[in-house]
Amino acid sequence: MYSSRKDDISYFCRMEISNRKAYHDYFFETKYIAGIALSGTEVKSLRSGKASFIDSYCYFHHGELFVKNLHISEYSYGTYNNHEPMQERKLLLNRKELTKLEAKTKEKGYSIIPLKIFLTEKGIFKLEIGLGKGKKSYDKREVIKERESDRDIKRKYGI
Repeated sequence: MYSSRKDDISYFCRMEISNRKAYHDYFFETKYIAGIALSGTEVKSLRSGKASFIDSYCYFHHGELFVKNLHISEYSYGTYNNHEPMQERKLLLNRKELTKLEAKTKEKGYSIIPLKIFLTEKGIFKLEIGLGKGKKSYDKREVIKERESDRDIKRKYGI
């Protein structure tokens, strides 16, 4: 029997690509979910999970927010219409959120980092961004010590 696309369970599975290194390098104050302007081959490539967050960051240009160095691989079946893998992509946020973010990034030490790309139930890709401050090396060591001590306590008491 023929089943429609919406009856297929894999249609509603949320696909995520996350930036795990960002949580190691930054303390995040707030997080926002932004739309991202993509072309057709970029969407197809993201659906196959081919994206990388290495050295990606967000910046403002004429009051608009863009993400830079977000690598979305070329679509393997794309023709001359294929996209550039490292192009800058526009992020879509409300004007209030943009002004808040722009004011915060002008403060010393704050930056906007992409955290994950995910697929909504409507089939739209969204980008979660975080406003964070960079960690110092001693902060990173402290977090690792806390994580190890929690792990030892859980192992010892069987929690």
